[in-house]
Amino acid sequence: METKKKLKIGLIGLGNIGAGQHIKYLPKMDNVEVVGVCDIIKEKADRFAADCNTKAYYNYIDLFDNSGLEAVIIAVPHYDHTPIAVEAFNRGLHVLCEKPIAVHINDAKKIMDAYEKAKEKNPNIGFALMFQERTYPIHKKIKDILDGGELGKLIRVSWINTAWFRSQAYYNSGGWRATWGGEGGGILTNQCPHNLDLYQWMFGVPNKISGHAHIGKFHDIEVEDEVTAYLEHENGMVGHFIVTTGETPGTNRMEIVGENGKLIFENNKLVFYRNRISMLKFCKETKESFGNVECWYTEIPVNENEPQGHSVVTSKFVDVILNTAGEFVAHGNEGIKSVTLANGIMLSSFTGKIVDVPFNGDEYENKLKELIKTSKFVKVVNDNVEADMSKSFSS
Repeated sequence: METKKKLKIGLIGLGNIGAGQHIKYLPKMDNVEVVGVCDIIKEKADRFAADCNTKAYYNYIDLFDNSGLEAVIIAVPHYDHTPIAVEAFNRGLHVLCEKPIAVHINDAKKIMDAYEKAKEKNPNIGFALMFQERTYPIHKKIKDILDGGELGKLIRVSWINTAWFRSQAYYNSGGWRATWGGEGGGILTNQCPHNLDLYQWMFGVPNKISGHAHIGKFHDIEVEDEVTAYLEHENGMVGHFIVTTGETPGTNRMEIVGENGKLIFENNKLVFYRNRISMLKFCKETKESFGNVECWYTEIPVNENEPQGHSVVTSKFVDVILNTAGEFVAHGNEGIKSVTLANGIMLSSFTGKIVDVPFNGDEYENKLKELIKTSKFVKVVNDNVEADMSKSFSS
């Protein structure tokens, strides 16, 4: 019997995502061999290495030097994504990186440059991002409807996503959390990269950004925990993006308005108010002063039993590398788009000006460096915190 080919993978980072998600499914994949796990906390590395019947490493260079890995999953604090990913590509390793690709666009470009250089030696080298919310059936259905053009010309999208409540205990659970130096930002950098990725995946990157961010409004932190953004797109569509970690119960509601009707996603239900004719055509041609377009209420069926989540993203990643066929759920080069949104929103808030996209990444990076250098924030840390990752993801 032919032995099934396996991809030798190393996992770096055994925090909430690494230990709470990746370590659970990786040993069960029949086309993966976990050749090492790595964490700077020795006890964590030892414990999970034993669980996976693999070797523990305490720094990523040792993992790269000695494990024989072919691919790496990066699940460490955000600033560390860049040096680890760059080193991996310099060694010709395939990379699957947790969100966001980087804290700011300059660091994202460093990773992308390293990837392009690695491609010169191996055109099939893999680079993917862990944007698992693209696999959620309801998000896939919205994308399918938009790509099908059923809404016609898009007019407005309004996304209120306040279902990201975090307590002070959460922020106190790690010394790096919610600090400019440790995390590089708040809700836009930690919780909302998924939302920002979905936004650009569905609607593209806007050409103008107006952002309004509140720093530590609900929590004792030095980064943003409430954000409202107004986004203008080249095609005339406008977007509203409203997020916070300070509200409970939270709301997750997306309204997408096009000339042919309105799509509403809320409470895991997708509703299409379908216009009989284009509202733009009706507006120009009707003789009525106060009439509305006739529309039909339709609930869109969604198969929630489809495979979804972190394991699906990794499975696609492994299949593409082993078989050089198919596509990643999210290619690594797409990661800079959501970072552009996050950086643009914060840059607009800091400067009090509308930001034109693209913008110079140096301005935002320099602002971050200034915030880190001048920070007087004293972080309270309490590692004895309950962390149920099943409650973490927006729905």
